[in-house]
Amino acid sequence: MEHGPDHVDRILEEWAAEWPGLDMSPQGIVGRISRLSRFLERGLVTTFEKFRLNGGEFDVLATLRRRARTEEAMSPTSLADALMLSSAAMTNRIDRLVEAGLVTRERDEADRRAVWVRLSDTGRQLIDRALVEHAATEAEMIDALTPAEQKTLAKLLRKLLVPIENGQPEVVGKHTK
Repeated sequence: MEHGPDHVDRILEEWAAEWPGLDMSPQGIVGRISRLSRFLERGLVTTFEKFRLNGGEFDVLATLRRRARTEEAMSPTSLADALMLSSAAMTNRIDRLVEAGLVTRERDEADRRAVWVRLSDTGRQLIDRALVEHAATEAEMIDALTPAEQKTLAKLLRKLLVPIENGQPEVVGKHTK
């Protein structure tokens, strides 16, 4: 089903009228991804708030949960690496989650310098409920696309994201140097 013009279409039309020789067509993609990101983030925040979590806390709990089968606990450093955070930011998140009773911080018996973070029973129950709702929210957000379109979009977004994540110079900032 085809939809009418969106906010980005209007911006592109204005640029075409104001500066006809400037190719602003990439904004059709970048602008839409940016706008979608903001709308999607708002929807996710609403879900997290139902469970009295913020996005960062959800990320820590979800990371511990999805790795539960292979890693019973994680070090703060491995958590920070997994979430691309500084150690100070991770410490703050862990502190809040420990205070809320959702994770535990334990010293390693063999090496007292090592610390392990694990889900508490309360934390596991909470993240299990939150994940079910989170998955449903994400599914609702993309239900305008057919399953085949979702698969194609995921593939195309991965194609754009991987080089940027890997910091390939031909992709990242080549026009800003």
